[in-house]
Formats: sequence, structure tokens, C-alpha cells
Amino acid sequence: MTAAAQAKKKNRLISGLGETRKTILEVASALSPAEQDEVFLGIWSVKDLLAHLIGWDFTNIEAVREILAGELPGFYSHHDPDWKTYNARLVAQYKRDDFSDLLSSVEDSQKRLLDFLGTIPASEFGKDRGLRFRGYKVTIQSLLQAEINDERVHHTQVQHFAGRHSLTS
Repeated sequence: MTAAAQAKKKNRLISGLGETRKTILEVASALSPAEQDEVFLGIWSVKDLLAHLIGWDFTNIEAVREILAGELPGFYSHHDPDWKTYNARLVAQYKRDDFSDLLSSVEDSQKRLLDFLGTIPASEFGKDRGLRFRGYKVTIQSLLQAEINDERVHHTQVQHFAGRHSLTS
């Protein structure tokens, strides 16, 4: 792959992370304070979901560092179905009661991630370092694409939740 193609792919991943997060925050910000605290996704409220995003931003910063060092990211040692235990830990660590504080934190955590990713050469994103988890090739690119996919699902979930409320209002 040419350097230009690698740069384009890197920029597309970083843009995808930013755009997807923006859509989640737009929908979440339009919810009333009561709706922001209402459980809608298993045991999670929108505040819990946002705390989850903050935690994964910081997890991904560390994971990218580990991949660059040729190490399998440490968060894989916490794998269980739907990452339930690890996600619970992230929510407990990053959840804030004040929604504006939570929004500020989720924006800051993603800015840190995106700024960090901007410092990494594009050639590193798709590099196969031989890292595997359950047969899955672990690269910076695959890690970030998984994050984008997860956040797209969360956007749809929040959007459906908000839509249910707009129908009853």
C-alpha cells in the first residue's frame, strides 16, 4: 500500500471516530435530565454509556501503545461475554452525575485519543505485528474499526431510545 493510501486510511479512521462520537453526543444532549438517567440498555443509562465511551478512549490509548510495542493489549485479559465486567469497571470509574461534566469528560477523552493517534505514522496503523486474540488479527486499524463499529451500534441504540421518548411526549 502506498504512503498516500495509508494516510488516507488513517485519516478516514480518525474522522470516523470523531463523526460517530459526534452523532452520539448530539442525540444524548437532546435528552431531558430524567431521560439521561433512565436505564434503557440492559443496566445502562445514557450517562453510563458515555462513561463507557470515556473508558474505552483511555483503554484504546493504552492499547495502541501496547500494539506499537509489539504486545497484545492488556484489556484482552479482561474479556468475558460483551466485555460485561470490564465495561462495568469503566462505567464505575468514569461516570459523573453532572451531565455537563460528563459531556466535557467524553469530549476530552476522545480529543486525547484522536490527538495521540495523529502522532502515529500512517504506516503503523495496518502493520501486522503477529498479535492475535482468539484468531483475530490485532492491529491499530482493527482496534479502531472495532471502536467505530461499537459506537455506531450505540448511536442507533440511543437514537431508538430518544425516538421512543419523542413518541410519548
